[in-house]
Amino acid sequence: MREIAPQIAEIAERFPDLHPPFAPQAAVVESNRCLNCFDAPCTAACPTHIDVPRFIKKIAGGNLRGSALSILDANVLAASCSRVCPVQVLCEGACVMHHYNKQPIAIGKLQRFAMDAFHANNGTLPGKSDEEHPEKIACLGAGPASLAAAAELRQRGYQVTVFDKHPLPGGLNTYGVAEYKLPLPDSLREIKLIEDLGVRFRFGVEIGREVSLEEIEAQFDIIFLGIGLGAMHALDISGGNHPGVIDALQFIADYKTGRTTGIHGKVVVVGAGNTAIDAANAAVRLGAESVTLLYRRTQGHMSAFDFEYEHAKLEGVAFQWLAQPVAVHAANGRVSSLECTRMEIALDGGLHPVADSTFHIACDIVIPAIGQSPLLDLLARCSDVRLVNGRVAVDRTTGQTSNPKYYAGGDCVNGGREVVDAVADGKRAGIAIARALEATHV
Repeated sequence: MREIAPQIAEIAERFPDLHPPFAPQAAVVESNRCLNCFDAPCTAACPTHIDVPRFIKKIAGGNLRGSALSILDANVLAASCSRVCPVQVLCEGACVMHHYNKQPIAIGKLQRFAMDAFHANNGTLPGKSDEEHPEKIACLGAGPASLAAAAELRQRGYQVTVFDKHPLPGGLNTYGVAEYKLPLPDSLREIKLIEDLGVRFRFGVEIGREVSLEEIEAQFDIIFLGIGLGAMHALDISGGNHPGVIDALQFIADYKTGRTTGIHGKVVVVGAGNTAIDAANAAVRLGAESVTLLYRRTQGHMSAFDFEYEHAKLEGVAFQWLAQPVAVHAANGRVSSLECTRMEIALDGGLHPVADSTFHIACDIVIPAIGQSPLLDLLARCSDVRLVNGRVAVDRTTGQTSNPKYYAGGDCVNGGREVVDAVADGKRAGIAIARALEATHV
């Protein structure tokens, strides 16, 4: 696995843990609160269906390795998910403790506790078969969906190669998740487990440039599409292409990989999703004089989780509701302000600009976070793979596309959901691919 930039240590100091880990005694106390429910709703609420009561019971009994292996059997990226999952609306949101007006079990922190212990003791992923199979599978993209599929297949003895255009694996886990949630070294640490299984990684390989899709189709028996989404939508207004306008994913990737270690001046973030919140919080921690998040609708319409919004307010992010950017202005080669107009919401839910309501927000950097585009050019070259509204159409029980040679999962299928959803897609596809290949041996 590639080395990380030395500046990462400096970044880590600015981004301490959002939720510090449990100390051993606290983890045992918390694990003993669990009621070990039969047909536990927390397990059902997890997209990867981790057996939550089982792993927590093992923590209570001091069997941390057993706890971690139980978790990893369901979710190979369990360490990342313990940090980035919106547990408030998934496993912890479903905890029966809510019915007793008590705090839910801290499932995410307990999962992290077990996984941190596993990594500290140099744990390895077990195989699921002693047999080595000759079939070769290519996973395009090295994000969570591909990693989960690759691990599942390699554990079953299949030959897997993961291709990615970036110099580091992990997809958005590595490049797009805020540092205070998931530090870059921790993302790479758990991917090393997958590499150690014997999965081959080819970095810096863009399909269609360094290797053609036709070559991959000829060399591999099965292809898994875990390519995620493409570039952020551009801020399509006057001045929107100014160098001082930096899309949110590029901004996050730059500081996580050490290319940016600090910023100065005033920042405006455009958008109201979780990525917009991450970028705004990061700008605060990187030293911005002020950070304003601008959204054309109201707080009640934002797609970011409520707890993310509350956290951003604590970080010091200001919010401008019902405001639409119309132009980026510059002076002496630098961004000077973002021109906006006030919006109003009609009874039918439509948005309309308010007449004569133009105003300016002084700023030095504008960060659009207004969604990503699908990678239509690449997807269109995948033989006989059907798309629906720019997404890969799959059989949801197997991940198989309209072309039996292709499977897919993650954001290119679901349009952009959580890391744990991508892991679930990848694992499901990996199992289905193995079964399909095994059927050919009969």
